Order: sequence, then C-alpha cells, then structure tokens
Amino acid sequence: MAEETNGTAQEHRATWNHREELAEKMVPLIGTLYRDNNVITSIYGRQLIHKGVIDIIKAHRYARQIDEAVLPVEETYPIVEAMTRMDLGAASIDLGKLAARFRTAGGDLQHFLNTELADVAGQGGEGVREKRDVVLYGFGRIGRLLARIILSHEGGGSSLRLRAIVVRKNCEDDLIKRASLLRRDSIHGAFEGTITVDEEKNTITANGTVIQVIYSNDPGSVDYPSFGIDNAIVVDNTGRWRDEDGLGQHLKSPGVAKVLLTAPGKGEIKNIVYGVNGDDITDEDTILSAASCTTNGITPVLKVINEEYGIDHGHVETVHAYTNDQNLTDNFHKGSRRGRAAGLNMVLTETGAAKAVAKALPELKGKLSGNAIRVPTPDVSMAILNLELEKETTVEELNARLREESLTGNLRHQIDYIHSPEVVSTDFVGSNRAGIVDGLATIVNGGKNAVLYVWYDNEFGYSCQVVRVIEKMTGDTIPALPRS
Repeated sequence: MAEETNGTAQEHRATWNHREELAEKMVPLIGTLYRDNNVITSIYGRQLIHKGVIDIIKAHRYARQIDEAVLPVEETYPIVEAMTRMDLGAASIDLGKLAARFRTAGGDLQHFLNTELADVAGQGGEGVREKRDVVLYGFGRIGRLLARIILSHEGGGSSLRLRAIVVRKNCEDDLIKRASLLRRDSIHGAFEGTITVDEEKNTITANGTVIQVIYSNDPGSVDYPSFGIDNAIVVDNTGRWRDEDGLGQHLKSPGVAKVLLTAPGKGEIKNIVYGVNGDDITDEDTILSAASCTTNGITPVLKVINEEYGIDHGHVETVHAYTNDQNLTDNFHKGSRRGRAAGLNMVLTETGAAKAVAKALPELKGKLSGNAIRVPTPDVSMAILNLELEKETTVEELNARLREESLTGNLRHQIDYIHSPEVVSTDFVGSNRAGIVDGLATIVNGGKNAVLYVWYDNEFGYSCQVVRVIEKMTGDTIPALPRS
C-alpha cells in the first residue's frame, strides 16, 4: 500500500514537473510574440502577458470551467511555438479556443493555424495604431492605478502612451512622494518594475517610460506642446468638475483633443460603461464620463438579466469600501454622516449609481432605487440587487446564465462568476472584471423575485474599465482570434 501511494505521489510530481517545464519554455515565447508582433495571448480571457510559470499553469486549470477539463500545457505549448514562426501581426489570440478547435479538427497543426490566424499571418507586428498621448489630471487612487495599467500595456498591442501627470504641488519633495506612492501601495502591492526620479526635469521614469510631472492649478492653461504632448486624451481623476463647462476647461489647453472623467458626468455628458454602451462613443465626442465604480459593477449584470428575464423594478443596496472622501476620525464634512470615522463605523449614505444605470441602459430608467453603506474596509465593495423580474426563473437557471456570460458571452470581460463557500472581499482585490457574481448567494423567491450579490474591486476593476474606454476613444482595437 505504501509503495502504491508513493508511486502515485511520484507520478503526480512528474506530471507537475513536466507542466512546469513547458510553462517555463512558454514564458519567453509569449514575451517575444508580445514585444515583436504585438500579439496578446490569453486562455479564455485570462491574459498570459507578464505572467509567471505558476500563473500560466493556473490559467490552464481555469479552462476546466468551460471545457470541463484542465487544459493540458502539452496542447498549448506547440501552438505558441508554431505561432512564433508565423511573423504575426497585432492580435489578441485565445490559446484555449485554438486548442479546443484543434482537438476537434485534428490534422497538421501548422496548416490549422495558417487557416485560423490567416487574418494576421505574415504581417510582422503591424496593426497597432499610432501612439496616442495620455495625460492623467490628478494622481490619487484611480490615477495611480490607471498609470500602472497603461504602463503594463506598453510594449505590444496598445497605442496608449502615458506622457504626463498634472497635479498641484503640495510640498518641496512632492515629486519624490508621488513616485513613492506609485511604487508602493498598501492594497495593491508593489509596482511591478522599476521607477526612477529626475528632480531637475520633474520626470518619473517607470519601466522605461518617461512621465512628465506638470504642476498646475488651472486645467485650461497647461502648455502641453512645450513637453512634446499633442492630440492628447486628458483623464480627469479629480472629480472637481463633472459638467461640460468645467471639464471643457481642459480643451482650452493646447495639445488636448479629448477629456474623460473618472466619475459620473452631469448634464448631457455620455456616461460610458464599457461593454454595455461603448458603441455610443463617436469620433466627435470630446468629453465623456466613465461613470462610477458601482455603475460599472452592476450595469453589465443588469443588462444580461434584463435581456433574459426582463426587470420590472428593483433596489440596489451598495456595501462600499470607505474612500478618501470620508474622515479618518470624527470631523466636519459637508456630506451627511460622512464626517464620522470611516474606520470605525458603517455609514449610511446616498448613491446615484442606481439612477445612473439608466444613462448606460435607458430601458431601466425609473425602475431602480438605491442606497449605500460605507464600511470599514479599504477596497472591494458589494452590490445587492433585489429585482422583480417579468419572467420566472430559478436559482440554478439564473446562475447558469450568468456563469455562461462570464465565460463565453459578449460581457465576459466585465462579468465574472464565483461559486465558492469561502470567498470574502479580499479575494477580489486586483480583479480586472467590473463585477463578480457570487453564485452561492443568489436567491429566487416565488420565481420572479431575484436577489443577487455582486462583488467588485471599486479601485482596480473600475480602473480596468476606464482603460477600456480610453482604448475605445482612440480606436485602439486589434482583432480577436480565433473568430467566433
């Protein structure tokens, strides 16, 4: 019995070692495809760029959610190896889908890939638009995460180029402090790469990208061309201005072409929730809003449910992590209740997220109410959707539909799905999805009353949505292969 157990253990170890060896070989190939050919590789939406050996193996294991079996690294490694010989053009290529199709088709692998990737074969990395300057106006929680994400995309497949941040100078060593906050983060961990500071030129160089730090109190008087910045998209992270008049000040500065607000816009400004109404963005739009973190977290889920079952009416209760807008200890605050200590209290406050859903999903106008409770956690929030449906369903059917959408649907980059009895809020720190449905918490009463619990990283997940909007504004899209 001992020998049998030992033999089994040795077999498991040998299998693991083989997978690890192949994943190690894949790392430089994936990097070469990214840098030289602008090819972004993934496994059912899980990107492999800048990932280590264990992350690659875990992505292969994730494939069991779709194919009901772990994707063998032995199947994907030959695909990646063959792709490096094809001199591909810019594309987002899903290895999971390719492997599944080849498993069915059989035959010669190179011939199969020549057919599936014909759109970009022999294009030598072409297909990425000209570099587009991005300026971050404000460098707080969202601004620094946007910087991290944009910097991580540089080097292949993206035309976005982070050129500058604009802030008010708060002290003599302001630049050093800004760089330090980019380098270290208590919630999201250390910056992946290197950061250096040039105090004479007021620049921060992160992973080879030189970022100009511009000190200004006036959005309409920054001379961007003097820093070599032109036709830029300014991302306003301050929340100070939310209407066209206020945000329009940015357009008075030379070198600025468009403005994106990382907060709900007022008036006629389009509030964009990427994946839901991103197609509303036109070349003529000069001022847009990326809505709020909560609106992004719930609208994709609401869209799926409304299309499948119809929503008669509902209420959204947000359990939201505290933010810098609140006080650390009891002190004056112009908002109701927000003056009380954020780290000690649950704070009942208002939210416009439920009503804001209608700006991205007009068919739900007037159907949703909402409220919010700020709680003593620094990141990751939850929205509880209490919905009265027009069509009856069951817990199993509703969960199956949302799980399907998270894996293969049009909103798979916005919606994730989890079915675990042990997950808590910190498990979702760093999620790049707008919202994650907690399947075990789903309730259906009487067929038409559905209660869903949706987690969302109100910092990183939202920032990923913002970057998707920026990419849409610049037309920064590459073909997704294999074709559906």
